[in-house]
Amino acid sequence: MISLVLAMLRTRRGQAATLALLTLVVVGATVAVPAYLRAVDRAVVHSEVAQAAAGERTVALEAVVGDRDSGSVDISGVAGALLMPGFTQVYSAEFPAVGIEPEPRDASRVTYRQDVCAHLTLLAGRCLLGSGEVVLGERTAARLGLGAGDPIGLAFAVAGNSPAGQIYLALGPATPLTVAGVYRPAAPEEEYWGRHDYFAVDANGRAGEPVFADAATVGLIPRTTTILAVDATAAPATLDAARLGRLRGELAELKTRAAGLSQAFTVRTDIPDLLDRVDRSRALGRQSVPVGAVPLLLLAYLVLYLAVDYGVEGRRPELAVFALRGGAWWNRWLLALGESFAAIAAGALGGCVAGQLAVGAIAAWRFPGLGVPLFDADALRLAPATALGALAVALLAQRRHLFSPVAELLRRVRSRVPGRRAPVGEILIGVLAAAALAQLFLGGGRLTGVAMAAPALSIIALAVAVARLVAPSAGALGRAALRRGRLGVALAALQLARRSGPRRLVLLLVASVAVLGYAVAGADVATRDRDLAARIGTGAHRVVTVVPVTREHLLRAVRAVDPDGRFAMAVEHVPAGASGEPAKLAVDAGAGRLGRVVDWLPQYGRLDAGRVAALLHPPAPDPVVVPGEDVRLDFDVADVRSNVPFRLAVVLTSRTGRGTVTPTLRFATAGSYTLRERISVCADGCRLVGLHLTAQSAFPTGFALALTVHGPGTADPAHWRATGATVAAAPAGLLLRVDVTAESPDGAWLQPVDAPYPLPALAAGPAAAGGPVTGLDARPVEVRAFGRAEALPRLGTSGTIVDLEYADRVATDAGSATHPEVWLNAAAPPDVLTRLAREGLIVTGDLDVAGARRRLDAQGPALAMWFHLLAGALAVLLAAGGLSMVAGVDRGGRGADEAALRAQGLTRATVRRAKLWTYPALVLAAGLLGLGVALAVWRLTGWALPVFGEDVPGLPLPRWPGSLAVPAAWLVSVALLLAVAWRAGGRRET
Repeated sequence: MISLVLAMLRTRRGQAATLALLTLVVVGATVAVPAYLRAVDRAVVHSEVAQAAAGERTVALEAVVGDRDSGSVDISGVAGALLMPGFTQVYSAEFPAVGIEPEPRDASRVTYRQDVCAHLTLLAGRCLLGSGEVVLGERTAARLGLGAGDPIGLAFAVAGNSPAGQIYLALGPATPLTVAGVYRPAAPEEEYWGRHDYFAVDANGRAGEPVFADAATVGLIPRTTTILAVDATAAPATLDAARLGRLRGELAELKTRAAGLSQAFTVRTDIPDLLDRVDRSRALGRQSVPVGAVPLLLLAYLVLYLAVDYGVEGRRPELAVFALRGGAWWNRWLLALGESFAAIAAGALGGCVAGQLAVGAIAAWRFPGLGVPLFDADALRLAPATALGALAVALLAQRRHLFSPVAELLRRVRSRVPGRRAPVGEILIGVLAAAALAQLFLGGGRLTGVAMAAPALSIIALAVAVARLVAPSAGALGRAALRRGRLGVALAALQLARRSGPRRLVLLLVASVAVLGYAVAGADVATRDRDLAARIGTGAHRVVTVVPVTREHLLRAVRAVDPDGRFAMAVEHVPAGASGEPAKLAVDAGAGRLGRVVDWLPQYGRLDAGRVAALLHPPAPDPVVVPGEDVRLDFDVADVRSNVPFRLAVVLTSRTGRGTVTPTLRFATAGSYTLRERISVCADGCRLVGLHLTAQSAFPTGFALALTVHGPGTADPAHWRATGATVAAAPAGLLLRVDVTAESPDGAWLQPVDAPYPLPALAAGPAAAGGPVTGLDARPVEVRAFGRAEALPRLGTSGTIVDLEYADRVATDAGSATHPEVWLNAAAPPDVLTRLAREGLIVTGDLDVAGARRRLDAQGPALAMWFHLLAGALAVLLAAGGLSMVAGVDRGGRGADEAALRAQGLTRATVRRAKLWTYPALVLAAGLLGLGVALAVWRLTGWALPVFGEDVPGLPLPRWPGSLAVPAAWLVSVALLLAVAWRAGGRRET
């Protein structure tokens, strides 16, 4: 029997090779799924780690050391106990000091940072060489009039209180030091600086500039406490996929070791955020890849079924002869199954290799440099089950031939089964598809369990339903053509109607075209979604992040770089307010900047950018300005009703971005008072932000009084706005009648009306109703939405945009912009970052739309979509192979029919036309139906396919393919199938 099976394989080696190739596709696809997921995991980790912020690859350990250890900064022994393999450590120490700052409320930040000189650009003098030397920041040196070689003295500072607020006092005599040089940080955004915010804005609105010293110099200054730190940073290559899997455990162990040290180090790191982001992206990719693999696997099994069924169909006379000669039933089974099983076994072994080789080639193309191994035993875990499934399909395809009597085997055309049997298999497919769709909808789109197969099952179920219509439709068409005398069409249609093969072929063709159409629709929509997300999420062609500075400094610096508003715009993210409050953005809309800089998309709504800019920044009164550093305000207090003293704070901010000051006046009784103070930051003028009156009490208390203010801009009460008080005119001043209840502990505010109020705003989503929102000072501010947008740059479908200058003016603190950005368009000059640096803006990040798009394209869902496209292309190739096989088998069976018809007078041309057009017509019909099935299934399930590997704001994302990708893919696939059908149907018999 073995010799006979081998002889059959040699004789029908073409059929055996086809069967082996189909099995190779089935097993190869199964092997490719875990192999491709492994490659996606590596690519996601590589991309996320490479694009992670410095803090997301750094572990910062800090300890406050007391008197006993304050004279030393040698913590190498401690750091050794905290060592993590693959992390580079940088030691640091710092403490506050006084001696060079003229204001008692200011302190210098004396800092030792290991190898700091390699990360500084020296503008004057040199870097640190020995004990007793320090280097100063360029703005600090310019402000204090110090330079290289100047002597200074520094003493450890302790915080104290005074009537004007917190001040710093020297603890002991100053230590004499020398300024060795003046520096500028070479790259403030680099990970070397860790999480210490050395260059962030300080309490006075000035960008931070530590006084850097070496370890020996730090040891010279007596002090009571020192902040010691270790920053351990991993290079991107260190954090590979294998390391990330262990990193959570390593961090937990590190925290345990740190807590057990005599100097308890606290551990701060954003690495868990990076791990969460990687895990989310990988999980979404793992959900998406099987969605493309399942339909390919089902189609491969279907083609395998057809191949075995039609292969045995051609051997029915052999089986009949063997049965007539008295062969035992088991030999009959071996004869029928042996040839198929041998081919399937060979194909399964080839699939184990081919699947991994194919993924290796794709990974080398799509993920170069990741070192994805070609072979992995873990990828083969499903191969045996898949091969057994192929054997089961082969057995199922031959069951009817094995159980048929000899008379049935000798028939050229299979007899129809009498009666009507319920199509159990087709009903089961429909039930599974309905269950998968139900789980998908009820589960909110989570691709878990059977919901993962919802697209595949829906495609197969609809293809089965369509295939059911083939026989009756073809029969009706054939009879109608016959009545009209169109014999060629009638012959072709009736051939399709009377044979079972075309129905299965239609199922295969419709499903394969639908799988490709679904994959291309998903890729097209996802591509457009990511493009839109990158453009909306960035907001402009390019976004530069800078260290926190005052809002006034941010506005002044950007306007100095681009006075005409041609390419740059200052932007600040408004602090989050109450839970559920939409996000807010403050932009410098004046001078037409918004219209020129923002990438204003049609998705934002009907208002164009120029109109939005004009509505956000209407004309407004000029601010109230204190012209010089000698500040004087006079107050008359009367009608006091309170038993506690009062505090009157005057908030001033420099017109040139030098900082914010709050001189304070305290009083308890009625009378006349004068606030007179020399404030250096107001040398070039200060804007009066407001006056804040509060009761000095440990418990909430109400109070009332009449306060008359004499000073700049107080002539017209219409130019002032009060909270917790009323404003009226007074002789040579402004009368403020204050009546604050105990339930209003914030007291009373008096602010100039130098901005429109309520603030004009453009809103999207729930914020379009207007009303109070959280302002730049984290206090409620009234806004008036002049329009409703469908979406907003950076914010998506829910949020509010206001003008930055006006939002700053209505705020009560004139404080820092905690998330400052500079938006640039494509016209920005190449040296724009240098220009920003000259204006005191230290760049910490630089992102453009292309970079944002690359980040989204490197996430798990985007990488998984390539597998969908590959599965769709393989599905069409499988259909082409199945079509060629079915047409070839049918061609042999139709020869006798055609000869009989020719004997009855049918012309050769009519027979030829029927042969040529039978399968092409079937392909055209199946192609159109497959496109309809693809779009229908996309409408049902496409919304659940993940597109982004991270949380993005609500976006007006397109849900339907909008390019020529789907029609082009459909035309290519149908053209290929037509070519196969034409060649197979028109080939002459030999």
